[in-house]
Amino acid sequence: MRVLQLDGGREMRGGQWQALFLLRGLPGCGVEATLLAPRGSPLAARAAREGIPVLPLAPLALFRELRRAELVHAHDARSHTLAAFAPGPPLVVSRRVAFPVKTGFVSRRKYARAAHYIAVSHYVAGRLVEAGVPAAKISVVHDGVELPGARPAGPAGGPVVAFDSGDPMKGAALAREAAALAGIEMVFTREPARDLPAAAVFLYLTRSEGLGSAALLAMAHGVPVIASRTGGLPEAVEDEVTGLLVENSPAAIAAALARLKKDPDLAQRLGRAGRERAAARFTAELMTRQTAAVYRKVLGC
Repeated sequence: MRVLQLDGGREMRGGQWQALFLLRGLPGCGVEATLLAPRGSPLAARAAREGIPVLPLAPLALFRELRRAELVHAHDARSHTLAAFAPGPPLVVSRRVAFPVKTGFVSRRKYARAAHYIAVSHYVAGRLVEAGVPAAKISVVHDGVELPGARPAGPAGGPVVAFDSGDPMKGAALAREAAALAGIEMVFTREPARDLPAAAVFLYLTRSEGLGSAALLAMAHGVPVIASRTGGLPEAVEDEVTGLLVENSPAAIAAALARLKKDPDLAQRLGRAGRERAAARFTAELMTRQTAAVYRKVLGC
């Protein structure tokens, strides 16, 4: 099976990491994949270093490769638009964001072109159904993460690490306000994989979220998560089991931070349960197998 992978992102964010994990794993599922991504993008550079076939995401290369592929998988809005208005094989689209789908004429035509949608959570699937996409054309495939080596217990004296992607929707200002209220020092990161091994708690605040792959990564590291109770995050973080879900208010966040600081045994229990949940439900291998199954469903093979 030959599948053309499209990603228009110019930064290495959650969606690009998922595309890279998928590209790594697809050969083991019997899928031959070629990536089209912006020239010089971090995803294109990483994929090329790993020997994955990469071409620039440009009209000439796209139209040429569309003639060779059996299926196309668009991973973001830009590549979805390019593929939707180009003739070619069946189109599968990943939908990762939680905000509603636009309903104008161009958007309706764009969303009608896809043969199937991969929603990153049941919450996102619901937003697609609300926009008129038939439920039969949607499969939920959660993000996957690579499991690091286990640690016996979280470092109780380690820092609270908060995610700050630079996106104003992600709540970094709210995290600073809550940390000041709780009297807790906080480390902000755009590279969770680098900073999680030393973390005692991971704070993930956002006003809108499809699922929260950074929260999944924290769970995989055995770090208890405090996360916003919004969008698809409750599908990732099980409240009072693998972490704490909070409303987006400084007082609620500060209370959760203080609770874990005062109760290191609870923090360790949440961290251990989070790692178990990540290993059972949110691995890159499982995400890849489920995505390959969607391809086969679309192609009837």
